[in-house]
Amino acid sequence: MEATIASDSNGNNWSGGNKKPLDASYGKMMMWFFILSDALTFSGFLAAYGLMRFKFIDSWPIADEVFTHFPFLHGVNAPMFYVALMTFVLIFSSVTMVLAVDAGHQMKKGKVTFYMLLTIIGGVIFLGSQAWEWKQFIQGSYGAMQLKDGKIIQFVNASGHQVTLESFSKPLNSERVQHTKSNGIWYVKEASLPPFTINEVIEGFKEHPEITIRTEQINPETKQKIIIPRKDAMAYLAEGKAIVKGANLEVNEYGKTLFADFFFFITGFHGFHVFSGILINIIIFFNVIVGTYERRGSYEMVEKVGLYWHFVDLVWVFVFTFFYLV
Repeated sequence: MEATIASDSNGNNWSGGNKKPLDASYGKMMMWFFILSDALTFSGFLAAYGLMRFKFIDSWPIADEVFTHFPFLHGVNAPMFYVALMTFVLIFSSVTMVLAVDAGHQMKKGKVTFYMLLTIIGGVIFLGSQAWEWKQFIQGSYGAMQLKDGKIIQFVNASGHQVTLESFSKPLNSERVQHTKSNGIWYVKEASLPPFTINEVIEGFKEHPEITIRTEQINPETKQKIIIPRKDAMAYLAEGKAIVKGANLEVNEYGKTLFADFFFFITGFHGFHVFSGILINIIIFFNVIVGTYERRGSYEMVEKVGLYWHFVDLVWVFVFTFFYLV
């Protein structure tokens, strides 16, 4: 269905004596309305995240312990480094968008093309970085054990640093096989089996006296998770329900499942906006190349997509602050 926009005999979209509200064109004003409605949506998401975090403030996962990966630096603990880098790239793309809009005001087609291209590249790098971060989060880092009450316990060495399940688990002969269509009910599907069983983890734990566990609870004075003395650890292990590796919408090796739910939903929703912005920027970019706006005598379309791109960047600043820093 084609949208119909009312216009007068002079071709103006605004009625009422051609007086423009806030001296903005029809298209730019509609973009502001869209941004306002989207800002309210993101505000609702972040407010919900803040409320849940406040409710579980004594056991919320510590971001510095979750986002520690950096490409090509396997095993190197780099808390928040990559998140900071991808944030810088996105903010820099907002700068290049400003330069593209400014070049458009000066009717300099070449500079508009160049800065639009840099903006698109920045967006692609950010989106790819976010996808990589998702992959690391889903795969997990150390592994943990889920107790019968749903809580997560992690394993640490004598220095209080987390250790992987692979480093101490004891392989045992197990006849447990994954349920598939060929060996069971054809319409029943089962997720991949964890790399270790509870018994393998417990038996390995017994043979490594330097290892103990820590719970989700955070010491309010040290801001660190509480470590359980080894003599009390076996009581927790006896309550083990499942081995957890990585994070998804149902379980999270880093702690509260709500943390993973909000992470996937909020960053995914923002990522969808970045993806849409990249597609729109590409369309405008090619319109600039073929001279569409040069013939119109105005690069206002670049200014409109610039508003959207700045909004996407601004939202990420809030997401970055609330989710990673606070």
